[in-house]
Amino acid sequence: MKILQIHTQYRQPGGEDTVASNEAELLRNAGHTVIEHREQNPPGPLAAAGDMIRSPWNTAAARRVRDLVRVHQPDVTHFHNTWYHLSASVFRAAQEAGSPTVLTLHNYRLACANAMLLRDGKPCELCVTSQNAWYGVRYQCYMDNYAQSLASSAAIAFNRRRGTWRKDVDLILALTEFARQRFIESGIPEDRIAVKPNFVLDPGPRSRPVQNSDVVLFVGRLTPEKAPDVLLDAWERAGLDHRLEVIGVGPLEPDLRRRGLQGVSLLGQIDHASVRDKMLAARALVLPSIWYEGLSMVLLEALAAGLPVLVSDIGPIPEVVAPLGPEWLAQPGDPDDLAKGLARIDDDEELARIGTQARTLFEQRYSESQGLADLEAAYERVVRTISGPHLPRR
Repeated sequence: MKILQIHTQYRQPGGEDTVASNEAELLRNAGHTVIEHREQNPPGPLAAAGDMIRSPWNTAAARRVRDLVRVHQPDVTHFHNTWYHLSASVFRAAQEAGSPTVLTLHNYRLACANAMLLRDGKPCELCVTSQNAWYGVRYQCYMDNYAQSLASSAAIAFNRRRGTWRKDVDLILALTEFARQRFIESGIPEDRIAVKPNFVLDPGPRSRPVQNSDVVLFVGRLTPEKAPDVLLDAWERAGLDHRLEVIGVGPLEPDLRRRGLQGVSLLGQIDHASVRDKMLAARALVLPSIWYEGLSMVLLEALAAGLPVLVSDIGPIPEVVAPLGPEWLAQPGDPDDLAKGLARIDDDEELARIGTQARTLFEQRYSESQGLADLEAAYERVVRTISGPHLPRR
């Protein structure tokens, strides 16, 4: 099968960029032909402003994609991020050029101006339940900026009113059932959206059993929604005889460093290979987020490393780790409840059991082989549907 993969890269590389690249490589290794087309949002303020104005429907981007499809003639065109340089116009362009279309939703952009369902440090579903994107302008949800919030909300409202997700995208892939339900509630047609989680690469065998390690990890941006400050509060209260290593950078870093807690090390940003090695040698990972994560790659990589995970009971996270048991869930933003969960990390026998379950969960649901099967099934679904006697697009 020939797949044209289209993605707008982020200025600072992140999880979505990694997922798109990993999927392309996975498909190639399985014998498929993959053409990767990458674009970037313009760095200059004038060009960026122009693209933001055109973000509901960018005809120049549509022409570029139409030409790409006509040149490469793919069996499927798979889109990842289209915000904001490409816009939703590219889906219709690909269809008009003769290609079925698939879109992976890595965040909540189709329903929320800031794509996070987060406002004032708390989960917010106002634009989902009301199906009214203009609240994003009222509260300046995108970059805390009125003009940019207007552009983002306009893109949501325009394409919802136009019926883009019903007419122009043959299959939408949500990362979790939690996300799928939010998109349906926001107005996305239920029969057009399916669940296909991310996969992660197998890191190989552990360098030491979890119960023989004294290192607990936090990996993520040091921002309020990731709640590293809550973790440090909980760590101080738990009084564990272990070490906490905090990996990542962000605006909370100075405050976290000023605390100077015993046994806590802030390592800053380290390369992905080093993070993987630390996971393979660690005792547990803590993910104390207070927002609706999309599908945390850090969480999946921890499972692949056979690492017990203590996570917040919020959004799609419980859906992912449910097989590990409710004891490994903590109330988001509650350092006392998180401290109770941290106490479980002292139990060597329990820790070994959960580590084995974590690895099994990865193998069954988030491995490369399962990721390939999920992708191929999605592509076969749209190719079979579009080549059949009835065309459901219009």
